[in-house]
Amino acid sequence: MSFSRPGTARSPLFNLASPPLLSPTVIRNRARRGSLVKVEEVGNNTLEDSQDQGAFPDHNSEWVNRKGAWLMHPFLILIGKFFIGMIPGVDSEASWTITNIAYMVLSYLMFHWVTGVPFQTEEHAGAYDDLTLWEQIDGGAQYTPAKKWLLVTPIALFLISTHYTNYEPWTFAICFTALIINLFPKLPQLHRLRLRIFPLEEDKSGTGTPGTPLTPTTHNIRLLSPTLAGSPPSAQTGRSPEL
Repeated sequence: MSFSRPGTARSPLFNLASPPLLSPTVIRNRARRGSLVKVEEVGNNTLEDSQDQGAFPDHNSEWVNRKGAWLMHPFLILIGKFFIGMIPGVDSEASWTITNIAYMVLSYLMFHWVTGVPFQTEEHAGAYDDLTLWEQIDGGAQYTPAKKWLLVTPIALFLISTHYTNYEPWTFAICFTALIINLFPKLPQLHRLRLRIFPLEEDKSGTGTPGTPLTPTTHNIRLLSPTLAGSPPSAQTGRSPEL
């Protein structure tokens, strides 16, 4: 009497003897969201950058110290107030409010939004690419006469506009908010710093964030289990071959 060697019990779908590993798992290198607000420093501020910045005069920022540059601000404010006041239906209170907001927005875009040097960029080898105009003025020095003037001008305009609007609460709140947004990046503590809202942080650990693994369907398991795909029907059902 001969005994047949019992075969290895196998499931029609799963190989129980050597369970197939669903590998490689689908891994996607995607950015992770960290904090809602992130403060990061821009510019290398190295000796090499200092030498590149001092090699040639910065024509993008030296004009703020020239004659007539300081008088340009009140002159443009008065001209803007005059033309805005000529618009039909705009009274004195509205014209001062519009003038105040327009100056705050334009000065913010000019001094704190646009970065780099728009002309003769090869002279400084990209040393000013990440710096705003405010950070380029006087080589980044703080509390210089030009920067003090640029600090006093929006404050004086805010006081004048709120006086002529009779300190109306809504216009006062709008103008005060515009003033704070304009003065905030001028603080010395924020020199070369950027405030990022909802930043995307790249995963620097070398391991990607696991994505959704493959669903263990019949098609995927047969592809990942070659022993099951090539086994005879008797091996799949777990029965011993008849002698």
